[in-house]
Amino acid sequence: MTTVARAAGRALAAAAATTLAVAGCHGAIKKSQHGSVSQTVGHTEITVVYNRPVARGRRLFGALVPWGQPWDPGADQATTLAVSRAVTVNGRTLPAGTYSLWAIPDSSRWTMIFSRAAHVFHIPYPQGKDALRVSATPRHGDPFETLTFDFPMVDSTHAELDLHWGDTVVPLTIEAP
Repeated sequence: MTTVARAAGRALAAAAATTLAVAGCHGAIKKSQHGSVSQTVGHTEITVVYNRPVARGRRLFGALVPWGQPWDPGADQATTLAVSRAVTVNGRTLPAGTYSLWAIPDSSRWTMIFSRAAHVFHIPYPQGKDALRVSATPRHGDPFETLTFDFPMVDSTHAELDLHWGDTVVPLTIEAP
């Protein structure tokens, strides 16, 4: 590498570092912080990546999040779920891949949608891109101020993935090879 090329490389690196530092110092801090959770089940890696909206005293389901309308459980970029191998979700097959996750909430039954439109903004719902839809029965849980995904039960080939916000918990049963 020539001296000129090395100098140009150093200048570019310095400019990039300065830009990142300035953006970090002066950029607005998002109210919905980034989160992720990963779990190995069998030989399958399952990863959920999302931004975590906060209730901040708002009434959530049936108000902020309307009943019967597609909703991305997250903020900013759509929540994604990636599976390294095919799994079954609530008894239905989901091929290996990365999907955006959507929900159609209802007071007694939710529809959870895995969309092939993986890297999209959280609105609008990407019509016609569904890879899988499953039904889930919500249950009452302790209040969570910040939207959370977690794996409260895991064994060698099964797991439960919960979406939990406010006092609503929506469980998904996952079976993996």
